[in-house]
Amino acid sequence: MTDTEVKAPKIEFPVTDYPVKVISDTGVGHKDKIIEIVKKFATINDERVDERSSSNGKYTTIQLHIVATDQDQLYNINSELRATGFVHMVL
Repeated sequence: MTDTEVKAPKIEFPVTDYPVKVISDTGVGHKDKIIEIVKKFATINDERVDERSSSNGKYTTIQLHIVATDQDQLYNINSELRATGFVHMVL
């Protein structure tokens, strides 16, 4: 790696309050399905689950906070959420 290349910041696990933002189509049951999937892999802080609709109501953003244990866990959450077909982005 050269001096001009930028390294991605390294996450030191575990992270007890790791934010996950999910952008999906707006739909009945989507929030519950997103939470169900994330709970398969991580503990969620139920008090810190926020939901916001886009200005036209087409998309919904769900932000939740989890206990992140390792990179594989984050990868699995991302993969399974994206496989739903209604999730467009996981940040």
